[in-house]
Amino acid sequence: MTPKNAATARPTTAELDLLQVLWRLGAADAKAVHEALLPERPEATYATVLRQLQVMHGKGLLDRDESQRPQRYAPVHAQDKLQQSLVKDFISRAFAGSGKALVLAALKNHVSAKERAEIRQLLTKNGDEA
Repeated sequence: MTPKNAATARPTTAELDLLQVLWRLGAADAKAVHEALLPERPEATYATVLRQLQVMHGKGLLDRDESQRPQRYAPVHAQDKLQQSLVKDFISRAFAGSGKALVLAALKNHVSAKERAEIRQLLTKNGDEA
C-alpha cells in the first residue's frame, strides 16, 4: 500500500490535534507529543498517540526520522499550507466553490464586531495596495 498524497489526505479531528502539537513543538518523538497533548486531551494514552502518529505517517501527513531512537515525527506540510488546502476543499464541497458564500456565512454568525472592524481594516488596506 502506498501512502496517500498529503495534499489530498484529509486529517481527522484527532489527527489535526496532533498536527497542532507538532506545529507548535517542531519534530518530536511520541512521548513529547503525548505529554504536550495531555492538557487538551487528558484521556489520550501514549499507545494511542504513538499508533496515531504511525497511521498519519502512513497517510503521508507526517515524516518520520528513523535514524535515531526514539523516532521523531514532523508534519509534511506547514500549518498554513495544510489549512489552505482544507479550506479550499471545504469551499468546494460545502459552498459550491464560492469563497464569497463562505465569507458571508462566516460574517453572518461567527464574527464579533471587533473582528468585523479588523476585517474591514484589512480589506481597506489591501484595496489600497491593489
